[in-house]
Amino acid sequence: MAISRNQAAPVSLGHGSISTAESRVLEALREGLSNKAIAGRLYLSPRTVESHISHLLLKTGCGSRTQLLLWAMGER
Repeated sequence: MAISRNQAAPVSLGHGSISTAESRVLEALREGLSNKAIAGRLYLSPRTVESHISHLLLKTGCGSRTQLLLWAMGER
């Protein structure tokens, strides 16, 4: 399966893998965007962004958005 430059490959974790949509949200989070700004950029509802972040927190074992950001900066 070929992956384009704009599409991140899923990251495998102990609690599942990070989906492409979650990866896009995580990348926007790394840029310092708010949930509302992420939603606008990715054409999602703010609630969908919250859901992706909640799933990322569970999958990575992070306890907060800040910890998730630190994990993402060290992981990628």
